[in-house]
Amino acid sequence: MKKIRIVADRYIPFLEGVFEPYADVTYIDGNSITRNDLVEADALIIRTRTVCNAGLLDGTPVKMIATATIGTDHIDEDYCSSHGIEVHNAAGCNAGGVMQYVFSALYGTASRKSIKLDDPVIGIVGVGNVGRKIEHMAEHLGFRILRCDPPRAEREGSEKFCNLDYLLANSNIVTMHTPLDETTRNMADAQFFSLMRPGTFFINASRGEVVDEAALMESIPKLGPVIIDTWCNEPHINLELMDMVDIATPHIAGYSLQGKMNGTASSVQAVARHFGIVELFDFYPKSDLPEHQPVKLDLRGKNQGEITAVFQYNYPIFTDDFMFRMAPQDFEKMRSNYKYRREIFVD
Repeated sequence: MKKIRIVADRYIPFLEGVFEPYADVTYIDGNSITRNDLVEADALIIRTRTVCNAGLLDGTPVKMIATATIGTDHIDEDYCSSHGIEVHNAAGCNAGGVMQYVFSALYGTASRKSIKLDDPVIGIVGVGNVGRKIEHMAEHLGFRILRCDPPRAEREGSEKFCNLDYLLANSNIVTMHTPLDETTRNMADAQFFSLMRPGTFFINASRGEVVDEAALMESIPKLGPVIIDTWCNEPHINLELMDMVDIATPHIAGYSLQGKMNGTASSVQAVARHFGIVELFDFYPKSDLPEHQPVKLDLRGKNQGEITAVFQYNYPIFTDDFMFRMAPQDFEKMRSNYKYRREIFVD
């Protein structure tokens, strides 16, 4: 039987060698993949750096695109649907890593600025796979929680949810976890920030374009700590904004070892099932090393200083912030060469 032909982003971890017994695989930098690379390709395995649209796909035999990421805003799904191309994303793969990032950043900046988290009210904007992880940790830590997720509220009823205006006016921590689409682009605009209470934490680890960066910059003097992992116009980020925020990182919030293993496994399994490669239906990368295993935490009853120490020990986020500020022009290099951290979790 003729082998299928796969083009893959060379920076997807744990992928090299997996398909080779069953397919011809070409590895290319994700942001360098062109239509000419796909003229004989049956499948494409990517990250967010490969924009899949008519310009890339027209006239190619590609019938399967698997992205090892939760987001799909880099893929023209309408085009793919109309051209018989299956699209698969790794929904929820990095949720644990993003949760770890959010709380390490939250407690780290609170410590640096001597802010007491005596009555934390966290407003979660977008309560999908990542937002649920944030919610679970916040409950474990005794936070009050406000949730804004109109699609879920419509499906499940409004009892657990509130509208965005109420969330912004009644939270002292606001964290963004929405997908990027036409309903969320520039959601965090001047009106959004005007509704937030003075001193409120603001965290964006979703997509850069959900925030109007000019409006954020105007509002920073009023806000509390601002933590930004995702930026407009990546990798050419707004350096003025970078200088204004408390933590700046190069879109690595979800870069835990488990998150990357999950993303690759999801992509491999999807491609395997599409093409009937039975041997890979249940593929998962192997890592039996104890230091790679997730860390279970019990933070109940601990004071703020103890909780801060635990989060910083497991993920010293200010190291990532420092390295990024030293060389923001190396945005893509830092992402591609990132040393993945192991995740934490709570019951």
